[in-house]
Amino acid sequence: MDSRDSNVLYAAAHQRRRHVFTLVGGGPGSAIYKSTDGGANWEKLNRGLPSSVMGRIGLAISPADPDVVYAIIEAMNEQQGTYRSTNRGASWKKMSDYVTSGNYYQEIVPHPHDVNTLYSMSTWNMVSYDGGKSFKRLGEKDKHVDNHCLWINPDNPAHMLSGCDGGIYETFDGAENWDFKANLPVTQFYKVSVDNELPFYNVYGGTQDNWTLGGPSRTTNRNGITNDDWFVTLGGDGFEAQIDPDDPNIVYSQWQYGNLVRFDKQSGEQTDIKPRARQGEDAYRWNWDAPLQTSAHVSGRIYFAANKVFRSDDRGQSWTVISDDLTAQIDRNKLKVMDRVWSFEAIEKNSGTSKYGTLVAFNESPANQDLLYAGSDDGLIHVTDNGGESWRKVSRFPGVPENTYVNMLIASQHNEDVVYAAFNNHKRGDFKPYLMKSTNRGKTWKSISSNLPERGSVYSIAEDHVNSDLLFAGTEFGVFFTVDGGKHWKQIKSGVPTISVRDLAIHPGENDLILGTFGRSFYILDDYSPLRLLDKDELEKEAMIFPVTDALLFMQGTRIGGRGKSFQGASYFTVPNPSVAAVFTYYLKESISTLKSDRRKEEGKIRKDKGDIEYPTLDELQAERSELEPKLQFTVRDNAGRVVRRILKSPSAGVHRAEWDFRYASPSPIGEGDVKKGEPQAGSYAAPGRYSLTMSKIVNGVETELTEAVPFNVVALGNVTLGTKNRRALSEFQRKVSELQSTVRAAGEVVSDLEKRLGTMAVAGKALEKSNSGIMEDIYALQSRIGVIKESLYGDRLASRLDIGRPPSISDRVNRAVYGMIN
Repeated sequence: MDSRDSNVLYAAAHQRRRHVFTLVGGGPGSAIYKSTDGGANWEKLNRGLPSSVMGRIGLAISPADPDVVYAIIEAMNEQQGTYRSTNRGASWKKMSDYVTSGNYYQEIVPHPHDVNTLYSMSTWNMVSYDGGKSFKRLGEKDKHVDNHCLWINPDNPAHMLSGCDGGIYETFDGAENWDFKANLPVTQFYKVSVDNELPFYNVYGGTQDNWTLGGPSRTTNRNGITNDDWFVTLGGDGFEAQIDPDDPNIVYSQWQYGNLVRFDKQSGEQTDIKPRARQGEDAYRWNWDAPLQTSAHVSGRIYFAANKVFRSDDRGQSWTVISDDLTAQIDRNKLKVMDRVWSFEAIEKNSGTSKYGTLVAFNESPANQDLLYAGSDDGLIHVTDNGGESWRKVSRFPGVPENTYVNMLIASQHNEDVVYAAFNNHKRGDFKPYLMKSTNRGKTWKSISSNLPERGSVYSIAEDHVNSDLLFAGTEFGVFFTVDGGKHWKQIKSGVPTISVRDLAIHPGENDLILGTFGRSFYILDDYSPLRLLDKDELEKEAMIFPVTDALLFMQGTRIGGRGKSFQGASYFTVPNPSVAAVFTYYLKESISTLKSDRRKEEGKIRKDKGDIEYPTLDELQAERSELEPKLQFTVRDNAGRVVRRILKSPSAGVHRAEWDFRYASPSPIGEGDVKKGEPQAGSYAAPGRYSLTMSKIVNGVETELTEAVPFNVVALGNVTLGTKNRRALSEFQRKVSELQSTVRAAGEVVSDLEKRLGTMAVAGKALEKSNSGIMEDIYALQSRIGVIKESLYGDRLASRLDIGRPPSISDRVNRAVYGMIN
């Protein structure tokens, strides 16, 4: 838009097509248009512009002089380059041959004050100081490359924000130095995997141009999980990583086009183990994201795939080719794009795309080591049940367009004849979900997409290791689950943004679901096991508590002092760890109504019908006000049946979670804050051992049990060097100390109350008409005795100010004992 005239608009239209098999970056519809009436009518500009077919066009008006318009244009026949108009697009002059890679960049940003200064987004930020005649690097010191957008402060052009594949960077000195914004969780992950490390597993993922990363699913740090907890296994664009199931220090990582390494997490060593073509064999065709898997059956065995499948039984030291070319072997240069076959000189032909005719999905059956599946980018699935000696081709899938990309294959853990496939056709403009299931090793298939959204390509699928009917699907717009094998799907929304879920992983030991998203990093659903019980019969119950997993008890440390971000500032990135608590998942069929909620519900119906709402009577409103708020109460008991803690929650319908922080209720005197909260504060820690949980409802002060007792275990993490041998004795000692602390506090409150009363009595005694000498002597004597007691409880403050040594007070000793046990 022209800054001097809001009706003057410019538009760059470019016709280009990216297929699953290629890219053509331009077409006859590419052009520059101008409107002088706010977009009502458009004029095609061509004077001085390329006469050949054009491709992607970057277009910008100079803020320094709106008469000047810049364009960076892809074109054929050497007409591409940087163009400039000094008369609002009426005519153009080619300034140079400079262009960027149009399939990835092509944005330009003019300087706000200098009409001859022009910035270009490319692998490196480029700048021209002569109106586009020449370009040079702006400056990328300590900064990521691959730039896509740039903001320049109009009041201070040395202040810029750059958006690139690495995130967002800021400079205040004209690109001499850059500050990285490390607090944005916007990483684009292609794949996700997990290891078996104890006590907490690690999550790994390959990213778009930000390497392959690994990091903890949780830590013992009360500051949460920070960027410092993560490590790099390999550079470049990262893709599927796999971890040796027998040794979590061995990580297989790859960067684009099959460049595979074996990473030693302990030493940091990287060993190149990419399979190479044998003598006389054509070079392998690798996809941008090549499929990789470690075997569930044979230690040290890994699979990798290009256009052929490879197996190594010695962790990548050597490879065996176990298949022929398993693709359709189509010559993509003979396929039509935009209704015709293009010349090899077409703009950006085949640029920025993977080789076509590659394997993109692979899976070894968890139930049969010889049963293998391979899927290709040209729509084929091959199956072998003899470890690769022979393969069977499947090329037709009901409802799936021919040659559709096979995004993922998952063989069932429960039935070796069952296999799932996710097809993805979005590169052809087809965004339907194609999720298929076979019950005869791929011979025939049926769709299980059912009610998945019509617009939402499927990328990934995962099968629960306990319930074969519990499946998860990652789509372009979020994650879904089904409890009936795909007949009905439900989206998981709580805490998950609307984002492309490219991959899924399940950690069987923790029953966690891990999402690898393309643009919002990783998400973990802790302990999804309650989903296994979501059937109609169970949901007809009034209430239920799902089985409770073992709860880990440990003391959190702090690496940076304080909690949260401590003193590191708002830009310090950290995400909270899961609570150190026993977590209970429960279900309540219906919310517990109150007089007020019933009235409002009825008023809502009347309002919907556009009727008149009558005012409630005074008696009705007083009844509402006096009605006690209903509550759900969870009661934790020890193995002997003694009550350890009562936890209150609001009774809303649905599936929810509650937590117990392993503490008894405090024996301290009840304060105003406790009364306001409706429950006592936490006291000392309970010991590891066997506990149980029940749920009841409290309505109008009457408690009614809703569930039977559900047992669970509290387990000590055991991550300390000098651990307590007798945790039960420690717990009993903690309880005694806590009770002693409460007694000391109660004594202090009594002393404080007596002190206030005696002060009041002393003032009142001075107003007596009769002789008050005896009364005042008694008051002063009592005040003196109170002073001695206070000194015993809290110490001699005057002596402390004079640096005169005194024995520690009772409260000093008790509070120090309590502090030492908790911290």
